[in-house]
Amino acid sequence: MHHHGYLWTGPKARFDQEALRRPPHPEPPAPGSRPELIQRYREVAAEFPASDLPPLETAYWLLKPRSLVRGTWPDPGEAAAWLGDRLTEYTHRFASEAQRDAGRLASLAASAAERLGSGGDLSLGFYLERPAYLSLSLVTCSPNRADLDLPCPLDR
Repeated sequence: MHHHGYLWTGPKARFDQEALRRPPHPEPPAPGSRPELIQRYREVAAEFPASDLPPLETAYWLLKPRSLVRGTWPDPGEAAAWLGDRLTEYTHRFASEAQRDAGRLASLAASAAERLGSGGDLSLGFYLERPAYLSLSLVTCSPNRADLDLPCPLDR
């Protein structure tokens, strides 16, 4: 088992494009379906795997391009340390003063190690200034307990 780190930051309006943050349905629309439904399915099927947008379900990061992996660690503590470093790096940009509390951020990093150690995933999100958004995720891989069939991006 190992853990992958992901980071996305960008305009909140782009983050809110939920259709691009979910994988396409496993089965395409039936023949004879409305043309707009077929077109939308094709768009999502083409865009989801290539998009850098965070998926709605954390485990689906594993379906994204390998280039989006910011780090890989066999030890949950090392993955949590990466998370703590990213929180420190972005703290000054957090829109909310309460989110900048050093004790709270340290607690988030510590609980990340615990969660990863038990095979779970972790996603955190923060509003930044100018309405922007920061998404940080740590995904347990090989296997991921949310979906045992998800491939490791390092194997592709």
